[in-house]
Amino acid sequence: MMREKIIEFRNVSFRYSEDKPWVLKDCSFEIYEREWVAIIGHNGSGKSTIAKLTNGLLFPEQGEIFINGVRLDESSVWDIRKEIGMVFQNPDNQFVGTTVQDDVAFGMENRGVPRAKMLKQIDTTLKAVGMTDYLMTEPHKLSGGQKQRVAIASVLAISPSVLIMDEATAMLDPLGRNEIMRTVSDVQEKNDIALITITHDLNEVVQADRVIVLNKGEIWKEATPREFFSQKDSLREIGLDVPFIAILADALKKEGIPITNEPLNHDELMEDLWTLHSKV
Repeated sequence: MMREKIIEFRNVSFRYSEDKPWVLKDCSFEIYEREWVAIIGHNGSGKSTIAKLTNGLLFPEQGEIFINGVRLDESSVWDIRKEIGMVFQNPDNQFVGTTVQDDVAFGMENRGVPRAKMLKQIDTTLKAVGMTDYLMTEPHKLSGGQKQRVAIASVLAISPSVLIMDEATAMLDPLGRNEIMRTVSDVQEKNDIALITITHDLNEVVQADRVIVLNKGEIWKEATPREFFSQKDSLREIGLDVPFIAILADALKKEGIPITNEPLNHDELMEDLWTLHSKV
């Protein structure tokens, strides 16, 4: 079944001023409805610039961007922003309400959503991120992970077609990071939205359908996570770390253990080892 294009970049280039180098150079890619795409690259590779261009916070100097088939420009930007929800690295920068309830309601109030529908949507979105018990809590009293959950709920409340997570787990500890990624996975599946996760943490990309790798402002590669992780030497050449599970699998292969797949996580590696053990 063919899926509709949600986002299309056509030969997009961008720099912050004429005396600065290009941040993005001739970038073209497409993202489809209900697809999860991870955009990764080292610091300064252009990842966050893509997020800001997608939401109309910036406009390309060269090339074109289309959202749901509509060309992004100054006349269409406000309608397009209704389709794109963004969660940033520091959720404190997104909070506007004095309570969790107020914050989730803010975007809907700006769109004139009727109160009855608004209350239902607040309940639905807070349930989706596991934060119903914090309805009247002041956002500044929440933990980092809880703040990101509220930020996600606030975005979901306006029913976007696309959710962009721009380094949204960078300030969290490993446990909080894993919890947010599980929440995001559940939200994406249940709401049938396109999801873009922008990160430099390779451990976050394994659940994605596709990976877009940026290097020095250019698209270096597009691949599935499994294809991507198989190119360890090339990743190191462009300054990206390799996940521990991939390093471990390579070490086992060098010891003569015939790992057949490129494991994406511990469960896959254990399954492969168990299959080998049962054949012995």
